[in-house]
Amino acid sequence: MRRARREKTPARPSSFWPRSGYNDCACKGPLMLSNRRVSPQFARNLSRIVTAIFLCSALSSFCFAQDHHLSDGKRTQIEAAVSKFMASTHVPGVSVAVVENGEFEWADGFGYADLENNVPAGEHTLFRLGSISKPLTAAGAMELWELGKLDLDAPVQKYCPGFPQKQAPITTRLVMGHLAGIRHYKSGSQDDPEVGNTKHFDDPIQAGLDFFKNDPLVSDPGKQFHYSTQGFTLVGCVMEGASGAKYVDFMLHNVFAPAGMDQTQADNRFTIIPYRTRFYQKTKSGVVENADFLDSSYKIPGGGWLSSAADMARFEVAILSNKLMKPATRDLMWTPLKPAEGKANGYAFGWGTFTEDGIRYVGHSGGQQGTSTDFLIAPERRAGVVVLTNMEEINPNQLSKEILKILLGTTGDAEKK
Repeated sequence: MRRARREKTPARPSSFWPRSGYNDCACKGPLMLSNRRVSPQFARNLSRIVTAIFLCSALSSFCFAQDHHLSDGKRTQIEAAVSKFMASTHVPGVSVAVVENGEFEWADGFGYADLENNVPAGEHTLFRLGSISKPLTAAGAMELWELGKLDLDAPVQKYCPGFPQKQAPITTRLVMGHLAGIRHYKSGSQDDPEVGNTKHFDDPIQAGLDFFKNDPLVSDPGKQFHYSTQGFTLVGCVMEGASGAKYVDFMLHNVFAPAGMDQTQADNRFTIIPYRTRFYQKTKSGVVENADFLDSSYKIPGGGWLSSAADMARFEVAILSNKLMKPATRDLMWTPLKPAEGKANGYAFGWGTFTEDGIRYVGHSGGQQGTSTDFLIAPERRAGVVVLTNMEEINPNQLSKEILKILLGTTGDAEKK
């Protein structure tokens, strides 16, 4: 039997966000190919890399980490916080990005993306997002609502007829707020065919639905909060029915492209993906080793995207600058939902929300084989942070909050801009 593993499930509002750094650029690090199939996505990426190599040769300043306006004082404090975090967790690699005054100001990598080949982590290193995939999916769903193509309160079967009727109507609003009664994983063990899935699915939404669609609900819709990654596969199915496009294609064209997230893509284990990190775990004795295998193709909407710190910072900027949706739509997306039974916990439409020291935060955390992630936005302060790591079962949430406090100048000694 493999050791038990459980995807990070937020237990309280603030945990929804469940050596020196290395600069990264397109002209640094090996490009490793194999005889596996090469996708059109890879061909496009390769073209970008060739262009970037030329630019790096012509203008070396293009190769340094994103660094537009962040003050030296704040950067020094952030690097010290990351160093302390890495020393305490023994995580191999971390990438961090920050947004200040609504702009993507700085990103960098620390440690290693690949221990075996001594490849440093950088701002463009691609990590598994885990459950940070949920806010991305929620943004796409809310775009469809804004366009009048998706009724959040209609039964999901209007858009996803393959999902069976249950004892009471299930709506997209309830599913995105984890109030639909749809179960999470059956267990936290790597031996669970869902948690440790090894099969690749070319029809990911239907394959994901098949894992749980016929199972009984764990509670009546609307009554209780039950965190469910599976439920977001149902959201993906609803989005396909509402948009007339495949979920992945819709996200690429309507969320990632407008936000400038050129690297973000599904975590396809067969595709050659430049800058994808290796994935690690730590034994009980503290030894770092390769993580257990995972094919996440069955749960892309809730936990199957790859992205970089730089791309996720661009997502934060797009959300803050209304590139993806109107402010009213964004505010609705960030409005917490309350179950009929029990207290509201701050969870909204695929986003966690909480208030601390008078500052409102929105964001999410993530965790699965070989990754622990966190991102936070302080909307009224137009600031945000992204922390992506390549080791499971660690908690980057405290680091995210510490960095954001540095940006906001609430640590007591952060340098003012």
